[in-house]
Amino acid sequence: MSPGLLLVIFHMNVAIIAAAGQGARMRGTRAKQFLELAGTPIIFHTLKPFEECDAIQEIILVLPAGEATDFLALANKYALRKLAKVVPGGTTRAESVFRGLQATRYATTEIVAVHDGVRPFVTVAEISEVVEAAKLNGAAILVAPVTDTVKRVREGVIAATLDRGELRNALTPQCFHHSLLRRAYEQIDLLDPQLTDDSLLVERLGEKVVIVEGSARNIKITRPQDLVIAEALLKEIRDRQKS
Repeated sequence: MSPGLLLVIFHMNVAIIAAAGQGARMRGTRAKQFLELAGTPIIFHTLKPFEECDAIQEIILVLPAGEATDFLALANKYALRKLAKVVPGGTTRAESVFRGLQATRYATTEIVAVHDGVRPFVTVAEISEVVEAAKLNGAAILVAPVTDTVKRVREGVIAATLDRGELRNALTPQCFHHSLLRRAYEQIDLLDPQLTDDSLLVERLGEKVVIVEGSARNIKITRPQDLVIAEALLKEIRDRQKS
C-alpha cells in the first residue's frame, strides 16, 4: 500500500433468504417458494421488501440444488439489484442457512438478517427495525403476539395454562452480528432437523436476544390453506394501497 493511502472498509448488512425447502406439506409438484401468488412466484414477493429496504445492502438466496440457473434467468425480469449470490441449500434448514452464511464476506458484513423464503408479507419497516435492534444489542428477532390460549400438555393431560402475555410467536427476519451468528453455527449439528430457529442457536450461547413486535400478517406459507389466506391478504393490502 502506498504511503498515505487510506483503506476504507464499508460494512454492510446482508439478508440470507432461506428458500431451499421442498415443501412436502404443500403436496404439490413444485417447491412452495415457486408457487404463484397473484401471478408472481412467492419468492419474488418475499425478496421485494428486502430489495426496497435501505437497511439491507446485499441479498444471498439459498435455493434447492439445481434451481439456481433457472432462477437467475427469471430474476432478471424482476430487477433484483441487491441479489449477490444464489447458493444451493442442504438437507436441513440449518445446513442451508450455514451455506448462505459461508457465502457472506467476513471482513465487510456487519448484520446478517435470516428470513424464511415463504414469508412474503414482511414489511420494509419491520426489516429496518430488527436490523437496527441487532446493531444495538447483537441479536434481535421479529415476533407477534400469541392470540390463542396455550396449554402445556404432559402424557395426554393438561399440565398448565400458560400466560399469553409472556408468549410470542417467533417470526423472521432474525438478525445478528455476523461474528455472533457464525459462532453459534460452529457449535451445532447442521444435520439436526429440529434446528428450525436461528435465535435458539444464539440463546444456547447465553447471549441476549431482544424482540421487535411485528404483525401477525407475516405468515409462513407451508400448507395449501396458507396460500388461500395469502391471496386474501395480498388483495387486502393492494386494495388499501389504492384507497
